[in-house]
Order: sequence, then structure tokens, then C-alpha cells
Amino acid sequence: QVQLVESGGGLVQAGGSLRLSCAASGSIFSINAMGWYRQAPGKQRERVAAITRGGSTNYADSVKGRFTISRNNAKNTVYLQMNSLKPEDTAVYYCNAVVSPVVAYYWGQGTQVTVSS
Repeated sequence: QVQLVESGGGLVQAGGSLRLSCAASGSIFSINAMGWYRQAPGKQRERVAAITRGGSTNYADSVKGRFTISRNNAKNTVYLQMNSLKPEDTAVYYCNAVVSPVVAYYWGQGTQVTVSS
């Protein structure tokens, strides 16, 4: 079992920045990759960014050049630095972890990000 706790959401004006944090606990040795997803009202959940155990990252086209995913292994924490925020970035952001060898997915409770125009 893996527990994920997000923090750092809030209200920001367009062009501003926020940093989300996701602290993992439990069977952290089994985590292969972690990522951030978001879900806006009336839309499907979409992957924003991900980082593997080896440090490889990937991003949704909509956030490339604005968002950066990183991690602190000593703190078992993954971050999402969000710059140049746009109103369309408004959503609930969820932290995700993928574990192995029996593949399973874990989710945090979500944190609201609201970008005003």
C-alpha cells in the first residue's frame, strides 16, 4: 500500500506560479513512477507530467515549457512547479503512483488549483 498526500494548491492570477507537493508513504520501495494528473469540471482526467524511478520525465503538450516535475528521494516527495499559469490550468490536481511487480495505481485526494484571468 502507498499513501499519497498532496499540498500546495490555491488561487493564483494568470501568469503566476504555484508549486504542488506530493508526499508518499508506505511501500515506497515498490514505486516505479509518479505523476500528476488533473481534472477540470466536465472533462476527463488527463496526465500532466510524470517522472520515473530513473528520473526520466514527460509532459503533456499543453504544459511543456511551463511546468516542471521533480522529486526529492530523501523526502519521498514529488513536486510540480507550475509557472505562467493560465485560466485553462484550473482543475483538481491529483498525484499518482505506479507500483510493481504487481502493477497497481494509487491516487492522492486531490488539490484544487484555480487560475483567475
